[in-house]
Amino acid sequence: MTLDTQLFRDVFDASPIGIAVENLEGQPIFVNPAFCSMLGFNEQELRSKHCVDFSPPEDAEKDWALFQQLRSGSTEQYQLEKRYFRRDGSLMWGLLSISLLNSHPSPLVIAMVEDITEKKMAEEAQLSRSAIVESSEDAIISENLNAVITSWNSGAQHIFGYNEQEAIGKPITILIPPELLDEEQKIFGRLKAGERIGNYETVRVTKAGEKVPVSLTISPIKDARGTIVGFSKIARNITERKRTEQALAEMTRKLIEAQEQERNRIGRELHDDINQRLAMVALELERLQDDHPELRSRLQEIRQQTSEISNDVQALSHDLHSSKLEYLGVVAGMKSWCKELSERQKMAIDFKSDVSRVLPFEFGVCLLRVLQEAVHNAIKHSGVKRIEVQLVEHSNAVHLIVRDSGVGFDIEAARCGRGLGLTSMRERIRLLNGTIAIESKPMHGTTVHFRVPLESEPRSELAG
Repeated sequence: MTLDTQLFRDVFDASPIGIAVENLEGQPIFVNPAFCSMLGFNEQELRSKHCVDFSPPEDAEKDWALFQQLRSGSTEQYQLEKRYFRRDGSLMWGLLSISLLNSHPSPLVIAMVEDITEKKMAEEAQLSRSAIVESSEDAIISENLNAVITSWNSGAQHIFGYNEQEAIGKPITILIPPELLDEEQKIFGRLKAGERIGNYETVRVTKAGEKVPVSLTISPIKDARGTIVGFSKIARNITERKRTEQALAEMTRKLIEAQEQERNRIGRELHDDINQRLAMVALELERLQDDHPELRSRLQEIRQQTSEISNDVQALSHDLHSSKLEYLGVVAGMKSWCKELSERQKMAIDFKSDVSRVLPFEFGVCLLRVLQEAVHNAIKHSGVKRIEVQLVEHSNAVHLIVRDSGVGFDIEAARCGRGLGLTSMRERIRLLNGTIAIESKPMHGTTVHFRVPLESEPRSELAG
């Protein structure tokens, strides 16, 4: 073997690119280690195969067409991306450079293959991501650290009205109502600190100047060194959801109003009719007691029972009919209710309040109903004889807190149960744009915390 031949062989074997020398029939004559490693065969196995054995059936025709051009004596070098079967049946992508080598005694074909599988997978992933971005109905937007828009998909155009040319290069503030600019600056600061913000509901402005409610998910974009270079935003138009929520709230409001009307009617009936009739029965029993001394003891018992029933009916009437809120005001009416219930149940209900402002009647009715539900639940389930009720004003909101030190309960189990109490409280508070927080553990007591913002008005008025 000459020096040149040995040098060629050394380069051939050491090349990181797969090399195969084939005859014009596509039969490998020489293959280097890199080509063997790519496909998972040894040199002997590769030399016993045909070049199309490594090609998917749909690619084989192209391979034969290429060989036909080389057979015709074409001296052109061809380069193409194609797929190869590995020994384990998996596919790899290769960049094939193939040309005719006019050697003696017969021409040969030299094929060089570079493994580009990772590159192709990355390209396909990028194409897939691009297709998802463009086909998404959500707005997918990116911006740089100067809050300038750098990408804009068709979903963003559909929601906000700007096309890609109009949006890219513009400040993101074109979408933000003036009254929310300060809030946006705070969010921008959190994002620069590396925080991700998810499901943030706010309002944005379209090209036509219309406000649209959106749910935003915002994530920092980082470069290869982990440095934040911008932010990606996904904005979902939640107009339909808000309309549905408003319709449900309106329906809930009407149901609760109907419930209140029925409560008041039943309360008045109990107070004005049933209770009066019970009073007449008590008078008749007293008269019978005077006329029949021999029945005095028994009639006295029945009079006592009738009186107790009358008291219970009167208490039920007061629970159902919220007249004390009208006469005394919200805070005094709630305090009076707690005092009456405490006396009837022979237990301590400690009511404390620091609310000095006059609360609207509708506001007070909602608070009274959730107070009644929470206290009755505590009486029924806690096993204690003392309940704390606090009505406080803090951070421009009214906080109603009902606390006991009883047996507690499993909150998740209660939420999954069939009882309507928790649902009723939640719906009433929601009508005031308020929230409920419940803390309870078995044997560790229960605290129910209602928070209602003071600037809110009952949605019955807002819906009109």
